[in-house]
Amino acid sequence: MTPVPIPLTGVGGKDPLGEPLPVDPARRAQWPVVLVSMPFMDIDWPSIQLGLLGAILQRHGFPVRTLHANLDFAAQIGASYYRRLGERKARLVAEWLFSVEAFGPDAPDTDGHRMLDDFTAELEYLGDGEGDVDGEADWRQRLLRARDVDVPAYLDRLAADPMWDGVRVVGFTSTFQQNTPSFALARRLKQRNPQVITLFGGANFDGAMGPAWIRAVPSADLAVVGEADTALPRLLDRLVAGLPPGAEPGVVCRTPEGIVSTPPAPPVRQLDDLPVPDYTEYFERARRFGLLPGTGPSAVRIPFESSRGCWWGEKHHCTFCGLNGTTMAFRAKSPQRMADELVTQARRYRSFHFHGVDNIVDMGYLKDLFPVLADEGVNYEIFYEVKANLTRDQVRTLAHGGVTQIQPGIESLSSRVLRLMRKGTRAAQNINLLRWARYYGIEVGWNLLWGFPGETEQDYADQAALLPHLVHLQPPTAACRVWIERFSPLYTDSPTKTPEASYRYVYPASVDLREAAYFFEYDLPGALPHSAYEPLLKGFSAWSHAWSTERRPALTFWSSPGLVQIYDSRREGAEGTYTFEGPLADLYTACSTRPTTAAAVHDRLGGSLTLPQIQEAFAQFASRGLMVLDETLALALALPAGVPR
Repeated sequence: MTPVPIPLTGVGGKDPLGEPLPVDPARRAQWPVVLVSMPFMDIDWPSIQLGLLGAILQRHGFPVRTLHANLDFAAQIGASYYRRLGERKARLVAEWLFSVEAFGPDAPDTDGHRMLDDFTAELEYLGDGEGDVDGEADWRQRLLRARDVDVPAYLDRLAADPMWDGVRVVGFTSTFQQNTPSFALARRLKQRNPQVITLFGGANFDGAMGPAWIRAVPSADLAVVGEADTALPRLLDRLVAGLPPGAEPGVVCRTPEGIVSTPPAPPVRQLDDLPVPDYTEYFERARRFGLLPGTGPSAVRIPFESSRGCWWGEKHHCTFCGLNGTTMAFRAKSPQRMADELVTQARRYRSFHFHGVDNIVDMGYLKDLFPVLADEGVNYEIFYEVKANLTRDQVRTLAHGGVTQIQPGIESLSSRVLRLMRKGTRAAQNINLLRWARYYGIEVGWNLLWGFPGETEQDYADQAALLPHLVHLQPPTAACRVWIERFSPLYTDSPTKTPEASYRYVYPASVDLREAAYFFEYDLPGALPHSAYEPLLKGFSAWSHAWSTERRPALTFWSSPGLVQIYDSRREGAEGTYTFEGPLADLYTACSTRPTTAAAVHDRLGGSLTLPQIQEAFAQFASRGLMVLDETLALALALPAGVPR
């Protein structure tokens, strides 16, 4: 396909960069826009990118519709199979499915067998529990059928829909494994109507990736790099006015002279000025395809955005984090705006389940939002990403305000490794968060990561020894080697990084993967052997198994001044109760609320125990697995018994 260059010159007079364009609203009405989310966007909730940008373009007077085209493909191949393909468990298999349709004969694996042969061990999970997909031969055949039959049929049907008639611009939002599906549909639409303008944006087009994709993909005309809230409507106004799009901040375009790329537009400072996302089309389409939960829309998690950037990353960028490629600057909506937005969305969609897409919660909400939600008596269930050093009071505030799930970025149970990550937390703080989240009924999503420069075998031996004492708390979702993501300090500091191996099976040689890839592999100088992590992996498996039993392990205590009884059922067949009296009992409860030092305990107990006696008591409690010692900090592991308060 020969790319159609966007003209550098157009009608109109002087157009100073950054000034509003004088566009007649009647002319905007003649530029219909469709915003598309392709596979493998999650099908269980709507795209906030489509919902927000669609509402912004409506506000500017453009005739716009959104299209959750990911739902069509899920309905075609089955929702369960779709979810497995898109969960990024192993390699870029989801992108590989659309590679031939995106690039034609230039695709690197045209017969479809190289990917399956070279990554067999990592793709075998696709044959687990899929009914007709049983064993290697069947999972391979199912993948090839999806690639060679389902994908072309899906694209043909989608491209032939009359909804494209008269459409001037098709915008694709792309994150993770949405690139080749988006390129494939853009290619189909261009074949039918070469004049349609295809526009791309999203995390896959941040930084150098945007120019790299526009340079290499003929079906992609334009890209918005960075936040699109102001850049997108201004870019469309330039197209309406016949002005060159390459003069707009945050735009990449192809011209007869080559690729033109401008720095991103300044980030939006006042998030309250943004409209409430519109998810109407998602619910209508999901209902039509039978993809809503059996209980109806009330079970769908509504995405919301209360902040952008990361207040911690502004000070200390976590070494493996590739988020916020364009800007780390933290901005948040006002508490009142957020409370109003949740009310609006609950009424619109009859759902009380919300999913925050923020990188980190605004700590001001702990004073000004969640207590208000608690006082109003709303029955929300909210997911948020948080920092792991929350106190008991803060966790209680979240729980009372409707937060039922958190992702705290725990990542490790070694304070030394956490310092290597620049997490700004201690292992004892991570464990304490798991304790109070368990106590207040909040689910925790977290991982154990390894593979960091400077780590030692002892770091992981110590963690492996710790895990059996934590089985009464929620285990990690996964334990794995860290990936390098573009924009992360690990990416910047690694001289040996190479694009993740499966990119070569998806993208043709014309794509400069050094510029276009998001995931990378690397050789770590002085890397530990895999055997160094095996005890930790075994501990993780045992912890997950213990948590999955009908009767989960428990470690709880009852207390009164001078008396503590601790019930321990963490090891089946070894259940029992410990009783401690006098200063030892008070010492244990003094270490329950938060990690503390021997000196702080000495002060709290009024000198009833000397510092050496306190240190000895710490060691005795730790030897029984009732306390964790983290450098200078001690933390009781048991949870208070009784009703949470």
